[in-house]
Amino acid sequence: MARHAEPKTPRRGLLFKAGLGVTAAGAAVLGASAAAQAAPGAPGAAVPLPVDSLTRTDAGAAGAGALTGVTHGLGPLTRLQLDPLAKTGVDPLANGIGTQVADFKPVGTDLVTGHLTEGGAVADLPVAGPLTQKLLP
Repeated sequence: MARHAEPKTPRRGLLFKAGLGVTAAGAAVLGASAAAQAAPGAPGAAVPLPVDSLTRTDAGAAGAGALTGVTHGLGPLTRLQLDPLAKTGVDPLANGIGTQVADFKPVGTDLVTGHLTEGGAVADLPVAGPLTQKLLP
């Protein structure tokens, strides 16, 4: 059974050479770090690591770090425009309907969709906005 040989292209050869170069550089860095680690002690002796500091986990610091990462990751999402069709002529949320009974205040769908059709984000919404401002920076 014959194997099909793929035609060699200049780009493929260039990528192959670049991969070999990165591999060689990584091997050189790892070899240098191994030599540097073995150098302070006797020949072939490894430097003992403080195992005690590696096994302890500060749950409070870990939780605070995770919360900081989440808030910085979600913070920009609260300022994104929710309705991609806002401020356009084809926005279906811009079509509002309302009514007024006697002397009461008029009620309509614009109260709910108004913030979205104006290009608002989660931070601009009446109820969710203040909540996101308290939770996220």
